[in-house]
Amino acid sequence: MKPSLAKGTRDFTAKEVYRRKYIIDILQKNFELFGFEPLETPSFENLSTLTGKYGEEGDRLIFKILNSGDYAAKANDEDWNNKNSQKLIAQISEKALRYDLTVPFARFVAMNQGQLAFPYKRYQIQPVWRADRPQKGRFREFYQCDADVVGSTSLWQEVELLQLYFKSFEDLNLSVTIHINNRKILSGIAEYAGIADRLIDFTVALDKLDKIGKQGVQKEMMEKGISEEALSKLDFLFSQSSDALENLNQLKEKFGGNSNGLKGVQELEFVIKNALQLGINSQDLVFDITLARGLDYYTGAIFEVKAKDVAMGSIGGGGRYDNLTEVFGVKDIPGIGISFGLDRIYLVMEELGIFPADSDVKVKYLFANYGEAESIEALKLISKLRQHQISAELYPEAAKIKKQFAYAEKKGIENLVFLGEQEIKDQTVSIKNLESGEQKTMAVEAFLKSVL
Repeated sequence: MKPSLAKGTRDFTAKEVYRRKYIIDILQKNFELFGFEPLETPSFENLSTLTGKYGEEGDRLIFKILNSGDYAAKANDEDWNNKNSQKLIAQISEKALRYDLTVPFARFVAMNQGQLAFPYKRYQIQPVWRADRPQKGRFREFYQCDADVVGSTSLWQEVELLQLYFKSFEDLNLSVTIHINNRKILSGIAEYAGIADRLIDFTVALDKLDKIGKQGVQKEMMEKGISEEALSKLDFLFSQSSDALENLNQLKEKFGGNSNGLKGVQELEFVIKNALQLGINSQDLVFDITLARGLDYYTGAIFEVKAKDVAMGSIGGGGRYDNLTEVFGVKDIPGIGISFGLDRIYLVMEELGIFPADSDVKVKYLFANYGEAESIEALKLISKLRQHQISAELYPEAAKIKKQFAYAEKKGIENLVFLGEQEIKDQTVSIKNLESGEQKTMAVEAFLKSVL
């Protein structure tokens, strides 16, 4: 059978793993700098834990795991014969791969609330799975790097998370804009247009503006039963000014008597004004009134990060989800979190060519193999290098030097070291730099002194 990869998954070469690690190390350093603690949760959860948290579209993208053993024997014959998949899922699948890191985190908080010090700040860097249609920048298996705070309603958390975003991307040498909105504002707009009962349909359609454009969004809204009169009232959404605070002031006029919408405006004003006072560039922080983020659990601020110089979807996002733990029977634990899309960040950095040269870790020295007696002397020297965190290896066989050269060049090793019979006798080593072609012979002690 010809080997193949499952759709939407990838293998990662050494170079790719090193570069991904470079990104993760910077994010992890900043997470801890801002006071977040690490957490890991299982790759799969009970299906009941995940369903109903992401909206109808999200639920369809959850990878379900078939029950062990003869799962079909326990299925209802009528449902099986009628191919009633919705009823069958509950009978043949109890587990599912996690769709994101936020819902498992909420489940963890609900189970361990008595042992946690609130506000509890955690970061999590693990893979998630979605049964999505694979395309550029969109995979079925990908990593999320999340930072969340639960147990605080303070809007300073929003401000700090914006700082965390901007500092992390600055450290990665990546220019971004962060789009920000508030779900209360979206609720207020729905109320203003007389479609409060269609809030989910409204936000799900609006969230697709980047993909399907204004006409596509309006068409989808009409298909969901939103009237032309309501669409006419919503037309201002598509022609906003570049001044965030000016747009918020216009909303105040539209939200007269609309307490929920006004509260959203006030919250967003607080976040934007204080972020700007802390030195965040107003050109990099965009109030995007059409930003909806199609997840049902957001209740306040919502964020989306976009790279400036590359056509790519969002490379990060998040928001406030004050009611999420209630579905696990635990009330009054507000939360807010952001996520970094590792895979998309990697693609953007690769396209821009901004990975630093030292992000690719390579073996520094390859010692040529001349036979058993020479190899033991080479390994003694290699051990000294490794004790000082200098990467070195011995070619495993006493093959022709040409073959050993080819191995070193293919692997990208910087230096080939010759420690043959004559060098051992003279207590010297000969080193050839494979990039410059320069070769020199020096005393072993002088060599060690020069590299340690």
